[in-house]
Amino acid sequence: MFRHLDDPDLPLLLRGPVLVDDTGLPRYWAEVWSTMSSSRLAASTHTRKLRYLENLYQHAAGIGGPNALDDALGTLDDQALAEILESWFVSIRNQSVVTGADEKRWQTGLEFVSSLVTWLSKSEASNDRLRRIEQRLHRFAGLYSQLHVRRDKPVEMVRSLPASTVEALYVLLDPDSRQNPFARERTRWRVFVAFVLMLHQGLRRGEALLLPADAVKSAYDRRQQRTRYWLNVHDNGYEDAGVDPRYTKPGIKNAHSIRQVPVSELTASVVQRYVENYRGRPSHSYLLNSQFDTPLSTETLTKTFALISRRLPAEVLAELKDRTGKHAITPHDLRHTSAAVRLQQLLEHGDAMDEAIQKMRTFFGWSKTSTMPSRYARAVFEDRLAGVWNDAFDDRVALLRALPRRN
Repeated sequence: MFRHLDDPDLPLLLRGPVLVDDTGLPRYWAEVWSTMSSSRLAASTHTRKLRYLENLYQHAAGIGGPNALDDALGTLDDQALAEILESWFVSIRNQSVVTGADEKRWQTGLEFVSSLVTWLSKSEASNDRLRRIEQRLHRFAGLYSQLHVRRDKPVEMVRSLPASTVEALYVLLDPDSRQNPFARERTRWRVFVAFVLMLHQGLRRGEALLLPADAVKSAYDRRQQRTRYWLNVHDNGYEDAGVDPRYTKPGIKNAHSIRQVPVSELTASVVQRYVENYRGRPSHSYLLNSQFDTPLSTETLTKTFALISRRLPAEVLAELKDRTGKHAITPHDLRHTSAAVRLQQLLEHGDAMDEAIQKMRTFFGWSKTSTMPSRYARAVFEDRLAGVWNDAFDDRVALLRALPRRN
């Protein structure tokens, strides 16, 4: 069974997701795997993988009795492991409906078994036994690495939001707009800041939710004779991730996602005015604060954009459906749109495609091997976004209108 331990009386090292058997005891090798893997996985990814592994444990118990999988791993019983994996694969493949998540579930279970067998084999003292284990590992790789629950479909082109959708969002989310769907001024500003950070800075949802209130930094650039602004995308150094009260804990996706992002003066002003006038004085350091003075949650932000989608004009929703196949906007759509526009701007300013893509990797936090930039390279050749931004991405009239009037 999957459990999430967050009792404040527990030591920090014992808090977090865990798999337990029917008696409530932790599943031994799953706990070992968690200890070895959790530091390099985002909290949401770690949780999802553990849920997949619980399914493997339950299947193994059904064919070999309680603790069948842990016993097979502990004794390096390759015959028992093969039976468990093969029958699990067949059970997944024979479902009436098979999805991409089922493929990830199978690959997670296979990786779990393979990594533990590799680790255990290296701890063996006998060279003869180690040789036999290596032969088993080779057999495992040959038998199972090419099995797929569902073949990957060809990569689809990333779809940025149509110009009409983005224009409608600017009008709708302007804190001074009569069309704004949120009654409270504080809520309007919170949503507007989240919108600007994801659209203009290309932040992932989890990255925006991790930012501290002082996320935007500044320094005077003597060479350019002006003040420059930036924000650092990384874990919140003021908070202990283990005591984050949110059900789905936001996190940094991977090491490549840790980066420094330049910020325009206008965007910096929007964030600063929110912090000074609308964020309140909660006991936590996170920038985006809920109406209950708790860190804004992933679920709340997702629901917020679902509500916003329902308030878009009918003709805008119709074009959104025609262009993208979507009926609603998600936070990640804003990042897609940001990436398509940023790449288009780099190309228009004279950067070669290779150079532009390398700059994109740094700005959006993609690894050197990620194929995401090349997918956006196809999207930029659609001209439907041309009327949304001028050459200066952040010089938006709507952004200026949203700033509080000065007395």
